Amino acid sequence: MSDCLFCRIARGEIPSKKIYEDELVYAFHDIHPVAPVHFLIIPKVHVPSLYEAESAHEPVFGRMLALAGRLAREQGAGDGFRAIVNTGRVGRQEVYHVHLHVIGGPHVLPGMP
Repeated sequence: MSDCLFCRIARGEIPSKKIYEDELVYAFHDIHPVAPVHFLIIPKVHVPSLYEAESAHEPVFGRMLALAGRLAREQGAGDGFRAIVNTGRVGRQEVYHVHLHVIGGPHVLPGMP
């Protein structure tokens, strides 16, 4: 999807503070962090939400989860983190391109609402 914000970031058309990139995924710092460590991991293929996830997406979604721990530690979340995928309106998804929020830091994160 050519006008998708995250597709444009992954293609380098919109600047971001990149953490990691390979042929399947792109990871970058959130522009409005809620914790000392807050970054996103996105698939380079456009998938609007988890509602549209298919078995063909398993390699890229697996890569996202497999990278989360290593990247979290490298960014300073050495004692735990949250991995969140917001889906749909009720799930408070703001950008309709699947993205994994990795949130952590040196302090205990507040409880889930």
